[in-house]
Amino acid sequence: MPQIETARIQALVDDLSIRCQFDAPLGPLTWYNVGGNAQCLAHPASQAQLGELVKRCHENAVPLRIIGSGANLLVREGTVPGVVVRLDDAAWNQIQVEGNIIRAGAGYGLMRLVAEAARLGLDGLAQVAGIPASVGGAIRMNAGGTYGDVGQAVKTVQVMSAAGQVYHRDRDDLVFGYRRTNITAPLILQAEFEFQETDSKELVKRVKEIYFYKTNSQPFSEKSAGCSFKNPPEDDANAQGRPAGMLIDQAGLKGHAIGSAMVSEVHANFIVADKKDARAEDVYRLMEHVQQVVADRFGVSLQREVIVWP
Repeated sequence: MPQIETARIQALVDDLSIRCQFDAPLGPLTWYNVGGNAQCLAHPASQAQLGELVKRCHENAVPLRIIGSGANLLVREGTVPGVVVRLDDAAWNQIQVEGNIIRAGAGYGLMRLVAEAARLGLDGLAQVAGIPASVGGAIRMNAGGTYGDVGQAVKTVQVMSAAGQVYHRDRDDLVFGYRRTNITAPLILQAEFEFQETDSKELVKRVKEIYFYKTNSQPFSEKSAGCSFKNPPEDDANAQGRPAGMLIDQAGLKGHAIGSAMVSEVHANFIVADKKDARAEDVYRLMEHVQQVVADRFGVSLQREVIVWP
């Protein structure tokens, strides 16, 4: 993707009072802690600021991306062109509780939300305990796992169009599938979750059990972006019902390394980069190698779950 003149971007944001960083490192904002820079990293503090920024980027053909918790993102070395928006201001990190409904900003941490709901005896998100994500990112990719997904509890989602217009998507209008939703708007601003009241002590216990199961079966102490690949579709005859991690393991790739990246010995669907000199390009090359080996060995085309920029 061609670079945009930095002066063009500065002209777009100069009068918006938005905190912006140019040539800003993105690696530290991801769980891999590796990778390139954002040409411009913007931190809007209000919906009005964000809406005007989005509108201007759209009208001037300046690429715009959103970064959440960085738990499912790999930023390759180099510069990500255009504007990267991070909703880390307090305005995007609030929750409101009204009976069995919790309204959460897009920047609010999913694990914090799960813990808070459990403490209040509100059952509906225990299934995503232990999944690192922001609320916005979790909804965008319908974060989930063995126990279920975040979409099960979503009531409404507030989104912003590329033109900066704000509107709501209700549950009846939303489709949540495996690691996807039908939300096409570029920004998710907040969401309402609907819960069922239950005994808080029992719910907290269940949340802890799910959390510890995940931490004991996955390489949480190592730098990764979670599962690297989606599980093959159920109707993939070549996969024979095997999840991505099993296929990678059976291909003999556990422990296989390229440069500073390695297929985890704990869970084969995790590619880790723990070395001091870790590079995003090594992770990317290893992902491609895993895809090629699994395709050659089993005839299964693994699709990346990790988002790769640019």
